Amino acid sequence: MPGIRRHGGPHGGSDRPVGAMPELPEVEVTRRALAPFVEGQVVTELIVREPRLRWPVPPRLGSALRGRSIESLQRRGKYLLWNFAHGTLLSHLGMSGSWRVHPRGAAPPPGAHDHVDLVLGTHLLRLTDPRRFGALIWHAARDGPLDAHPQLARLGIEPFDARFDGALLHRATRGRRVAIKQLLLAGEVVVGVGNIYASESLFHAGIDPRTPALRLGAQRCGRLADAVRKVLSQAIDAGGSTLRDFVSTDGAGGYFMIEACVYDRLGQPCRRCGRPIRRIVQGQRASYYCPHCQRA
Repeated sequence: MPGIRRHGGPHGGSDRPVGAMPELPEVEVTRRALAPFVEGQVVTELIVREPRLRWPVPPRLGSALRGRSIESLQRRGKYLLWNFAHGTLLSHLGMSGSWRVHPRGAAPPPGAHDHVDLVLGTHLLRLTDPRRFGALIWHAARDGPLDAHPQLARLGIEPFDARFDGALLHRATRGRRVAIKQLLLAGEVVVGVGNIYASESLFHAGIDPRTPALRLGAQRCGRLADAVRKVLSQAIDAGGSTLRDFVSTDGAGGYFMIEACVYDRLGQPCRRCGRPIRRIVQGQRASYYCPHCQRA
């Protein structure tokens, strides 16, 4: 399944993030695409051409995985979890990473940014990461519960967890003066609501991104929790967002940006009221909103 990397997409705009980090929808799209090729498969070989990722690839990772079966492929936040009987391989895409699936024996010669090959039966999975901000981390079962791993321990609840609702969000925002958009981006309350998805969720909930979190009542928290799930579900169904560096396992970009109501639409008419979309900067990130439809 060799793919063609696509840069940009059908939606224009000068504010398009450059090298934006894949968020929950992009990682979930990747997980769903990879799962049929990896679950139940035995690792034949791990080829590491460049170990210098965000953290060095463990030098003995190949010997730890060789001959072992991948029991399942799951996701926690933005991490892919490759579960083996004796441990879990945590994979992070960083800012520009992607996994591609190739038939074994028909993969193209590796390029300068093709750092790792995971060989499984009839297929080869190749990790490409131009910026090398991704990671491959091994957590052995003997090292304790996976949830206690330093990269996972502080992550908030999953947005599709049945426990994530308006009541949980309302409790988490009490006493928090930080702007609600910044709280969503922090990932300590709920994971996966990246910059695009935070702007879109707040639009659908009718909340100004600058609103202090503690000012949200139970009703608005309920609307926001529902909006987060709705927006992330739509993004997953659309294959993720069309960012410059994100492509799925077959090389195709996602198309959520075509459906965006506010993000990257500065000056364009609001899809709900027709007034111009505005842009502000919060924490060095662009926020887009409709001043008429979203209230503080």
